[in-house]
Amino acid sequence: MKFSRAGAAIALTSALALGLSACASNTPTGTDGGNGGGEQETQLTGTLSGGGASSQESAMLAWIDSFKSVQPDMEVMYDVVGSGTGREGFIAGKYTFAGSDAAMSQEDGAGAEQCGDSGIINIPAYISPVAVAYNLPDVDAEHINMDADTIASIFAGEITTWDDAKIAEQNEGVELPSTPITVVVRGDSSGTTENFTAYLDAASDVWTHGEIEDWPAELQAESAQQTGGVVGLAKQTEGAITYADASAVEGLGTVAVGVGGEYVPYSADAASKAVETAERAGEGNDMAVELDRGTEEAGVYPIVLVAYSIYCQNYNDQETADLVKAFGTYVVSAEGQQAASESAGNAPLSEELSKQTTEAIESIGVN
Repeated sequence: MKFSRAGAAIALTSALALGLSACASNTPTGTDGGNGGGEQETQLTGTLSGGGASSQESAMLAWIDSFKSVQPDMEVMYDVVGSGTGREGFIAGKYTFAGSDAAMSQEDGAGAEQCGDSGIINIPAYISPVAVAYNLPDVDAEHINMDADTIASIFAGEITTWDDAKIAEQNEGVELPSTPITVVVRGDSSGTTENFTAYLDAASDVWTHGEIEDWPAELQAESAQQTGGVVGLAKQTEGAITYADASAVEGLGTVAVGVGGEYVPYSADAASKAVETAERAGEGNDMAVELDRGTEEAGVYPIVLVAYSIYCQNYNDQETADLVKAFGTYVVSAEGQQAASESAGNAPLSEELSKQTTEAIESIGVN
């Protein structure tokens, strides 16, 4: 499957007031908003503000645009500021929901005054592979094969040229150059970094830095802000290697990752298989999952990003809760997932997961 990034950008909301203006009318559509479909029970008027992960940019643009056919009088604004900043903004009350490439803990969510004592819920909304992408224009290969230890050794600075024996022995017949490897990483606090290092930590015996959101200062690397920044820098730097949401890496080569004796290139199907085998980490309506990063199961691509929409379990007023539930339900519906997949190339939620996430969103209430 070929992934492409939508050319349009989501309008930033620097001028958006921090408060949420909303009111709900009582005009019924005759359709139950909790059925996971696109239509909602009432027509709503108001502005919903969110911010967070840049990996979801293309999908979020598609959701906001297509949601207009369901709730034409609602405005949804989303700041592309990165997962960490989005979560901080949610806790501070700047955003009514956050987009994040890593789940928020209940402990961290306890600081969100807009949630009262109800806590937060993590809702899986966007599933996509994290591609290990490189810039080697003269290498004639569909993919370069690497096992977990090789990937970890490169990002730890232990393998420094593309013709290193550890890479070459996994790519028989591929002419690899002696070009120095330039590691390009996220300079901002990033859920993508957390997902990538979680894989390195679980699948490799080489990586010693744990699962982290901020790249270790002691590891030499070039850095850039957000998904677009690292991909842009990698495209400008021959010999570069980076990690990014697969929807953003068009124009770069990609690594097929060693899993269970075979090499698996990224794809929506291979990413879905990783999520299908995941264990539930959250309790109640919190749907955070625990991925098996070190899996040996055939056909699974283990470097998977599960991006969440983070909401309060209860908000301080009914109007806000209604707006959140309307947009949140649309995002996880079959219609919303199809719109995102067509734009961003992500793996749509399964029918069962869509049902479960819809029920969790419908549980949102008022303090």
